[in-house]
Amino acid sequence: MFYLLQSDTLQKAATAAVATAEKVSLWTLLEKGGWIMYPLYALLIAAIYVFTERLLAIRKAGQIDVNFMVVIRDHILSGNVQAAKSYAKNNNSPVAKMIDKGLQRIGKPIDAIEKSMENVGKLEMYNMEKNLNILSLIAGIAPMFGFLGTIIGMVQLFYGIASTGEYTLNTIAGGIYTKMITSATGLIIGLIAYVGHNFLSTQIDKTANKMEAASADFMDILQEPTR
Repeated sequence: MFYLLQSDTLQKAATAAVATAEKVSLWTLLEKGGWIMYPLYALLIAAIYVFTERLLAIRKAGQIDVNFMVVIRDHILSGNVQAAKSYAKNNNSPVAKMIDKGLQRIGKPIDAIEKSMENVGKLEMYNMEKNLNILSLIAGIAPMFGFLGTIIGMVQLFYGIASTGEYTLNTIAGGIYTKMITSATGLIIGLIAYVGHNFLSTQIDKTANKMEAASADFMDILQEPTR
């Protein structure tokens, strides 16, 4: 009989604990993280802003007409370099800017043309990678902020236990799980920033490949006989 009563009591306690856990919302849990959550919120907002801004800029840079180099080739081989220059200037993309620089250097040695185009390509790559290091920085420091919040919280918890002498299981468990919230939040933000940084780097590499292919095509065109 005693075991039945004990089992019933444990079941009721477990049910009550589950019901209490279900009532706790995500926002309530985040509020328990303390003041260290505000820097983490700022890092999350910064990561989202930088990712969105860079994604739009990189996608715009990667957009180019599939027939761009075909038109450039036709103009050059027909001897109408001015038309090729005008067409390149009307396309505001890294590939077009690089080809435009090459067109402006027509008549000079191939090495000089290639060097000029390479310099423009490096500048365009820098423009695409601008502020990308912010995401890398956030990916590194967000987990550290989270761990710092947890350490501060644990110090406060054990200091309170030492001062008051209250060290019940509920007090310790409740204090620990709330202090771990900052670590979890920091890790999530760091992961978001890390994935965003790598995704944008992949998009930049795709645009860089387009630039290299266009540069190689342009150099081949210059060495073809004109019509």
